[in-house]
Amino acid sequence: MQDTGSKLFRVAVAGAKGRMGSETVRAVQSAADMILVAEIVRGGDTAASLEETRPDVLVEFSVPEGVMANVRSALAARVIPLIGTTGISSDDRDEIAALSAEYETPALIAPNFALGAVLLMRFASEAARYLPDVEIIEMHHERKLDAPSGTAARTAEMIAEARRESGMTGKKSPEGTFETVPGARGGNVAGIPIHSVRLPGFVASQEVIFGAAGQRLSLRHDSTDRASFMPGVLLAIRKAHTLSGLVIGLENVL
Repeated sequence: MQDTGSKLFRVAVAGAKGRMGSETVRAVQSAADMILVAEIVRGGDTAASLEETRPDVLVEFSVPEGVMANVRSALAARVIPLIGTTGISSDDRDEIAALSAEYETPALIAPNFALGAVLLMRFASEAARYLPDVEIIEMHHERKLDAPSGTAARTAEMIAEARRESGMTGKKSPEGTFETVPGARGGNVAGIPIHSVRLPGFVASQEVIFGAAGQRLSLRHDSTDRASFMPGVLLAIRKAHTLSGLVIGLENVL
């Protein structure tokens, strides 16, 4: 792993021609303390590009089927991968953690780089200690490939962890409850229902709804432009060299 010291942060972007990748390219080029050294596109040779340009970090915004190959190349080159691409499985996480340890190079998986979304996840985790009954609605543009979103899944995991720590449990559905249309009650992550909406007009939105006797608490975040993710991306680039092992969630970088 390179010591950035007072040097410019050398940045490579995977998926550089995609919607998030191209936004990241612009943000890095506008940052006074960064230099864009590589734009990696689908079908490109990631390993060769990293070897030639020697970046400090690889910001990974490619596609789900290509992300792991890029991450393997980055860690083998001792380049820190900052992974924003969704679709990372638990097996993928285990592999990334093992490779991070093997190559003594940290890695970050960030389901969401928007600071407002990260704060929502933190607030939801705190609320779950007192209001355990909760459901999540996430809304994205019609071209998003995976459902539920990585942000919603991570939020559910954080809520479930808060429940365990506080000894709270969510109420079970009444006996005899059934769906007349399969999936009408949404998916389920860590015991928490998640409902996914895919429509034009959205970029990325999430609402976490807590219900209790006589009250309701709603937490919502909306990204209306992909520029909303860039402060978090730049923060992660600047903090990457301080990380250790596999870190999941931008909240651990704040």
